[in-house]
Amino acid sequence: MRNDMLMIDGLQYVNWNRQLFEEAQQSGVHTIHVTIAYWENIRETLENIGTWNRHFINHADLIMPVRQAADILEAKRVGKVGIIFGFQNCSPIEDDVKMVEILHQLGVRIMQLTYNNQSFLATGCYEEQDGGITRFGRQVIKEMNRVGMVIDMSHSAEKSTLEAIEISERPIAITHANPTFFHKALRNKSETVIRAIGESEGMLGFSMYPFHLKNGSDCTLEEFCQMIGETADMIGIDRIGIGSDLCLNWDYKVLEWMRSGRWTTSVDHGEGSAEKPSWPPQPSWFSGSKDLHTIAKGLANQGFSDDDIAKVMGENWLSFFDKSFSPRLIE
Repeated sequence: MRNDMLMIDGLQYVNWNRQLFEEAQQSGVHTIHVTIAYWENIRETLENIGTWNRHFINHADLIMPVRQAADILEAKRVGKVGIIFGFQNCSPIEDDVKMVEILHQLGVRIMQLTYNNQSFLATGCYEEQDGGITRFGRQVIKEMNRVGMVIDMSHSAEKSTLEAIEISERPIAITHANPTFFHKALRNKSETVIRAIGESEGMLGFSMYPFHLKNGSDCTLEEFCQMIGETADMIGIDRIGIGSDLCLNWDYKVLEWMRSGRWTTSVDHGEGSAEKPSWPPQPSWFSGSKDLHTIAKGLANQGFSDDDIAKVMGENWLSFFDKSFSPRLIE
């Protein structure tokens, strides 16, 4: 296995501090897509971006912003962790398509069109009826394509996801989910969606969040890596990566915010979901970024070649971001 392998995590939600930045930098991960908004409006999102700008000043020896794919390679060269800003919902743009470009100018490179519920743009995976991409959603997709912001459908319902793939003129991503053939969580994706991602040259990031795993926290590394192998056989080795959905250093109130936001005054367990209102323990083989190397070893044990392991662990995300983050003119 390559010692200099590029390592990219396609999604983490961590309550960052100096110690956690140090741990990430020492782990060997080179770039992380970080969640900076769930239900926040534009003003609250600007506050979050301001907090991150201070992080870049106060921890400049450990982290740096990623706005283009070349920044990922620079972070690797200088031994820092590159940070990609992303939203797990479209709430920051409110009802104004012009906010897409403004937020892109501020460094945001990935946005989910929904987070579990119906949004202004599309339908979330917990809704009973999936109306697909809305009129506003079509305009936002067009604008995201133009400025260079990745469309993420990780928490979206099936019809909405398939329509996003069809409507978008650039490949989309599912940054953190697993196939339903592995585990039938509402958040995981059907074979139809997985194949559509492959055929459209999009990206699927495999999640280590226990509710997305077969047998939850008891899922084995071997089972997880076998799932990666089966998906690679289905859509090709170039279309897959890691999106751990790692959550660290939060209390239960934040978990409740993630799920319930402002739309309900009760605790949301998700329609038909077996999820419990508590943080689930991570599987023993993945407790943080340092264990990305454990996954690479697990893939080697499954017979993956060094080149294919390197693709899954980072090179595929790099290639995808290289084609996704730059603006383009669309007639």
